[in-house]
Amino acid sequence: PKCPGCTMGCLSAAGRCFGKIRGLARPRPQLLQGWHTVKIVAPAHGQTRFASEAAAAKCERLTVRTQKGGIRTIILNNPKKRNALSLTMLESLRTDLLHEAESNDLRVIVISAEGPVFSSGHDLKELTSAQGWDHHAEVFAVCTEVMTLLQDIPVPVIAKVNGLATAAGCQLVASCDVAVVSDKSKFATPGVNVGLFCSTPAVAVGRSLPRKVTLEMLFTGEPISAHDALLHGLVSRVVSENKLDEVTMKIAGKICETSRSVMALGKATFYKQMARNRNEAYQIAAQVMVDNLTLKDGQEGILSFIQKRKPVWTHSVEKADE
Repeated sequence: PKCPGCTMGCLSAAGRCFGKIRGLARPRPQLLQGWHTVKIVAPAHGQTRFASEAAAAKCERLTVRTQKGGIRTIILNNPKKRNALSLTMLESLRTDLLHEAESNDLRVIVISAEGPVFSSGHDLKELTSAQGWDHHAEVFAVCTEVMTLLQDIPVPVIAKVNGLATAAGCQLVASCDVAVVSDKSKFATPGVNVGLFCSTPAVAVGRSLPRKVTLEMLFTGEPISAHDALLHGLVSRVVSENKLDEVTMKIAGKICETSRSVMALGKATFYKQMARNRNEAYQIAAQVMVDNLTLKDGQEGILSFIQKRKPVWTHSVEKADE
């Protein structure tokens, strides 16, 4: 959705966008307003075994969600299958992202994984011709929803990586707002080696890495190290494995100290202006800063700084003069 002329609309647009996102969890077409809905098709002949496997996988909790002190942790929990982003895994991740995401109790989301592989990307068994075109289209539609949701949801999302992230798993890392990784982590887009070019991962990876670095990864499928990923901008920090939890939680804790409404406005504005040319970006950002000052939390932050006290946030979009 486009922000209206007054870029206080960035905040209202973020709210509208989130309303649409919530609609994905409760399929009501009137709430989606332009979001692509996924057509659920009955399994064709020969797909019964696959459907049974998918149902069984759901029972095993493909993702595990916990929340404490404003920090939601979502763990990819299928290490036996290298945390492959199967359709059921993607749907489970989407559900955990959207769960009470409008609550002020939620301030930041951390995505991590069980096992030595963060995620190996799509489950290739789902992508054979036996599953059919409709199923393939559904897989990539849901994957796209999840990846865009990471940036559209109004709280920061941190990837905590301790291992290998390939193909759509690398896309997942690139789509998060922040990525903290261990020094043993590696990243690759190896689809070309199995005959399926990583075109959708390239959308996120190509917006994080320089073009020539991205294309070398896409053309060769060779992994890059955590330190090369940091050098080129795919990740935010590289730390030793024994410091990964500490550093990630420290960043999440700092985010929890801020105003949720100001954070939501800032995140929405960042992604909006990044898609524009320089002059348009400055026009958007300058107006949003003026609008930010009309918020109660905008004024509270400035007054608390002047008065040398801790701010008391409302986390609301109320204006200072109301």
